Amino acid sequence: MTSTATNTAPAPATAKILAVNNIEVIYDHVILVLKGVSLEVPQGGIVALLGANGAGKTTTLKAISNLLHAERGDVTKGSIIFDGAEVQDMSPNDLVRRGCIQVMEGRHCFGHLTIEENLLTGAFTRRDGKAAIRRDMDLVYSYFPRLSERKNSMAGYTSGGEQQMCAVGRAMMAKPKMILLDEPSMGLAPQVVEEIFSIVKNLNAKEGVSFLLAEQNTNMALRYADYGYILENGRVVMDGAAKSLAENADVKEFYLGISEGRRKSFREGKHYRRRKRWLA
Repeated sequence: MTSTATNTAPAPATAKILAVNNIEVIYDHVILVLKGVSLEVPQGGIVALLGANGAGKTTTLKAISNLLHAERGDVTKGSIIFDGAEVQDMSPNDLVRRGCIQVMEGRHCFGHLTIEENLLTGAFTRRDGKAAIRRDMDLVYSYFPRLSERKNSMAGYTSGGEQQMCAVGRAMMAKPKMILLDEPSMGLAPQVVEEIFSIVKNLNAKEGVSFLLAEQNTNMALRYADYGYILENGRVVMDGAAKSLAENADVKEFYLGISEGRRKSFREGKHYRRRKRWLA
């Protein structure tokens, strides 16, 4: 069977806010983690970066946000273009000022600070005055009403969903052009995941923020994204429009556990890797 989406499919022909061109990432000068990864994020789009745990999704996001050096990692080949400028040699704080913000996996709120104090840390690099920051704080509260209710609560004592909302809201306080969102569904109840993805969609539609979303929950990600890339062992093995990927027989079988209209058992699917047509 031939896949309907391949790794040669072009991304949507619109202005690009991000272009990752054939990058290679090595840790400790020895371990090759990413092998020729290329992807694009259109201006005002939501792009999903999919794959199993260890496929290279988080490394890709950290390569873009220049957080690899803290983990002894380096982009050794290729280029990363954000908002028209080559950025792989910039510092992380310079990228934040340019509007590229990463929300880390696991939320990473400041547990000893209140929700509102956490949000204010997102505005640390801004120089447009208290009034503008207050307006954006009110905007964040309008998207996350639960944060408004808990604004004086210590972040460490709020729920996982509220901490994830706080992390996204903190990114919004930096006035981002693009947010790199790493595993937003991790450890959260399905109802909370649905709520967070809906808010992400609203932020994209109403505020024009682009999103590159790394996610293991393939079904949820493809429902909200416009385009998707699938990573396997540090390589892009398939990409295409989100709807096309969601309907692709290989994606259904290997990532959603569904084959010929039924959900496959673990016993049936456990040897899937050797049968993946795109890795043949």
